[in-house]
Amino acid sequence: MTVRYERNGRVLVVRIEREERRNAIDRETAEGLEEAFDLLDDDDELWVGVVTGTERVFSAGTDIRERADLRMPRGGEYGIIRRKRVKPLIAAVEGYALGGGFEIALACDLVVAARTAEFGLPEARRGLVASSGALFRAPRALPINVARELLITGRTLSAERAFALGVVNEVTESGRALDGAVKMALEVCEASPVSVRESLRALDALTAGDDARGWEATADALRVVLGSDDFRTGIEAFAQRREPVWHGR
Repeated sequence: MTVRYERNGRVLVVRIEREERRNAIDRETAEGLEEAFDLLDDDDELWVGVVTGTERVFSAGTDIRERADLRMPRGGEYGIIRRKRVKPLIAAVEGYALGGGFEIALACDLVVAARTAEFGLPEARRGLVASSGALFRAPRALPINVARELLITGRTLSAERAFALGVVNEVTESGRALDGAVKMALEVCEASPVSVRESLRALDALTAGDDARGWEATADALRVVLGSDDFRTGIEAFAQRREPVWHGR
């Protein structure tokens, strides 16, 4: 199994455990995440979720070697990206959160990161675009020029810079991100679940009202990229572990 989940009182802790592939998401992992988040949504005894990876890496996003369909019935990509949630979800990040891994964190309500964590969107360096929400969620969570920087250079954000820019809520020592996230989740559980739910619903109405336009723009960008020579070049270079030679068409 590549996803494990456990209860901590009213908190559900969901772990991605595929470290030999940098916790990249394949079909089995997406199905495991869908199952876990369905439980969080459906069980009235659970009030908050925490999603994390392993001690060395959060997630490198889609396992592009698999080329599997990772859109789940209720949660969309990875079982979480398009999910209509009413309960808060906290990301606990150790190590790299790259591509779809960062997009999982952006789909959460709060982020706790270890000092060694790094966040990035390297898709353009592989002939791809960020297709799991980052094209519109990154500029919501970050200053627009920083979002552009990540999307078109492939640079990463350190945990400290991400905290200063507001995308990370709390920075912990290495190996303590999950502890920090569970502590935060337990603090959320001290509040009325109705109040929490309605507060998040109101915030979502104010900040996520243009998701449909965001997904439409993402689909348009993805359509162009998937039909390009650069896409094939990027995938071949990645598989062969070499730098791509772009043709711009």
